[in-house]
Amino acid sequence: MRYFLLSLFLLGSLHAKLLITPFEAIHLAYGDKVIVTKKNILLKSKQAKALSKIAHQKLKTRIYRIFKIQEDKTIIAYGVLTMNKMRTKDAALLTMINLEGVIKSVATIAFNEPPEFAPNKKWESLFEKKTKNDTLRIGKDLPTITGATLSARGYANGVRLALGIYEVVLKK
Repeated sequence: MRYFLLSLFLLGSLHAKLLITPFEAIHLAYGDKVIVTKKNILLKSKQAKALSKIAHQKLKTRIYRIFKIQEDKTIIAYGVLTMNKMRTKDAALLTMINLEGVIKSVATIAFNEPPEFAPNKKWESLFEKKTKNDTLRIGKDLPTITGATLSARGYANGVRLALGIYEVVLKK
């Protein structure tokens, strides 16, 4: 019952325009031979507090969707789906992180703002090879997007959140 309610919550929050499915984004990044499984997680209070501190932001939810990426039954990476407010509406980002905690790629799964506020693939690629040690500050570590600074901040917050989830929940 609990997972049914979690699924309804996650599906309901993905009201933004779907650009690509998480599975398609993972296969674009890792190839068609990888096996992808999804799982919803519910953070415990202690985990949520640690995540909030690592991500430098107040959490809007304790429910997240994780994608385990395997090659020949060996986990090679995780995908973390986060919802972030860009300007006035949410966008869904999938951050793919390898087992060393390094970002492979970031994909925009859904974006409900006007298209001119969406970062392009080149800007998204700035997150590649970043880790939890990178502060990901807009205007300092990452360039702003002219006319879309709030979107840039939303992306940075989503990626910091995904890196935090990796550190708190997924890192072994």
